[in-house]
Amino acid sequence: MGKPDDIQQSEKQTEAIRFIQHTSDHSLLLQCLIKIQEAYLHIPADTVELLQQQLGLSYADINVVVEFYSFLSFEKSGDYQILISNNITDQFLGNQTLFKKLNSRLADVNVSIEYTSCTGLCDQGPAILVNGWAINRVDDERIEHIAELIEQRLPVDQWPSHFFEKEDNILRRDIQLSVECQPGAAIKTAIQQGREQSLETLEAAGLKGRGGAGFSTASKWRFCAQTEAGQRYVVCNADEGEPGTFKDRVLLNQYAHDVFEGMTVCAAVIGATRGLVYLRGEYRYLLPQLQQVLQQRRDDGLLGAHILGEDLAFDIDIHLGAGAYICGEESALIESLEGKRGIPRIRPPFPVVSGYLGQPTVVNNVESFWSVSRIMLLGADWFAGVGTDASKGTRLLSISGDCRDPGIYEFPFGVTVTEILAACGGEQTQAIQMAGAAGTTVLARDFERRMCHEDLATGGSFMVIGRQRNLLDMLANFSNFFTHESCGFCTPCRVGTQLIDDIICCFKQGQGSTSELQQLNDIAKLMQQNSFCGLGSSAPTAFLNALQQSPELFSAHGPLDDNPQFDLTAAVAEYEQLVATLSGDLR
Repeated sequence: MGKPDDIQQSEKQTEAIRFIQHTSDHSLLLQCLIKIQEAYLHIPADTVELLQQQLGLSYADINVVVEFYSFLSFEKSGDYQILISNNITDQFLGNQTLFKKLNSRLADVNVSIEYTSCTGLCDQGPAILVNGWAINRVDDERIEHIAELIEQRLPVDQWPSHFFEKEDNILRRDIQLSVECQPGAAIKTAIQQGREQSLETLEAAGLKGRGGAGFSTASKWRFCAQTEAGQRYVVCNADEGEPGTFKDRVLLNQYAHDVFEGMTVCAAVIGATRGLVYLRGEYRYLLPQLQQVLQQRRDDGLLGAHILGEDLAFDIDIHLGAGAYICGEESALIESLEGKRGIPRIRPPFPVVSGYLGQPTVVNNVESFWSVSRIMLLGADWFAGVGTDASKGTRLLSISGDCRDPGIYEFPFGVTVTEILAACGGEQTQAIQMAGAAGTTVLARDFERRMCHEDLATGGSFMVIGRQRNLLDMLANFSNFFTHESCGFCTPCRVGTQLIDDIICCFKQGQGSTSELQQLNDIAKLMQQNSFCGLGSSAPTAFLNALQQSPELFSAHGPLDDNPQFDLTAAVAEYEQLVATLSGDLR
């Protein structure tokens, strides 16, 4: 038996208070709140008062941040807070049955059990978070064991270690995953080549950002380097929140040195002295080992004042997120790094001109920096030698769902969906969802389409939907996800996501109508045209795909008459009027 729970909590609370007392930078507000939440399992009033004193903020400043992030709360909901991953692949694996069993087994215990968005363990679900600790492959046996530990009031960090073991599941390697990089080698190459030649190498390689937008990495870095500034920043976007995506988790676990190496190359090119990694809250368990890697690099002269003995100074800090999908958008991420709500910024100016703390900032994702370290070592021709004319190199796919072998696969750009399914054992497949809930639904008749920027662009997620599944269940999962994750800043997204969810619910209950199909189409297009950021404009994609490609999906779940039981006509009309009135001010 471990230490009593109250003593364990007291130590955590003391550490959190000490952190606050040594902090005066208000941009660290979110990090302070995360430490408080971990220690107390909520944000007590006296800690808010301490934050006001230390950071010079008002109660309102703190309140809006706590209310924005799903992992923060002023109210304690239980001594053990269990969050069950609710991605569609977790539903395939029985997470709803899991939810019922946990509620039944722990009915008389001071515990809260709720759903949360995808936790990045889709290849080994069902997955849960218990007081922030991630546990995978939860079955009946684990449920019983977890219940016993909770009844014993054993602190989660003293639970059996095998509960927290996770697999990387790298199942296909191509040119990048087959390379082992010596720490410091890519930095040395960048220093020797200098800024311009390094940029030319990346440009010749044709590397595009691996976050989904596909913007030229060399162009982004060049824009930032040319901007006049007193300080520049390098930011690694490790807020891998798109449902079905987990490749960055694996890269950070196995290849952290290479990711930090790529960030340092960027610093050498653009003239930055500070880097920040924004690590999603669901990956909190990776933080200790990432900190160890950073310290090892400092000890080895690969971070700090004189990297490799040269006139290059650069260091990296890690900031945690707190459960907000919108923070995957780069300007929202920067707002969050500054300790605020993750509300997307008006652009322009773009982050390369005015980013973190108003200074020029390069934001790339984990896979992008990882690829940079390899390109600098092996050259542009090596990387550009595979892929297509407009999509150079290879891409990592997080494959999950109805396939024999879920995991991480590296493919050259240009590969077809059929080839990907053959590799992962995706038999009897009716559809795949490319690039997560905000991506593209591809039906079986289009499986010869190719993964590349010219055809099926991907953020790294590839979810396999078997023929035994009802695609309407997938749409309902996505509509619920976007309703929950909309930041609420703009009307087209805030109201539109809720209306779409209402319409999908009508069809789920067998009460859909032809008028609602038209309304769904109208709402989705209004969101695409008028939403403030990428979340709102991409959220309707799956629903429009369904309307265009498989209208029979809806006719099988509703009378499709003109007298629906749930008449949303008035609500949709009001929404359309609101959007028309506000659209001129949204941008």
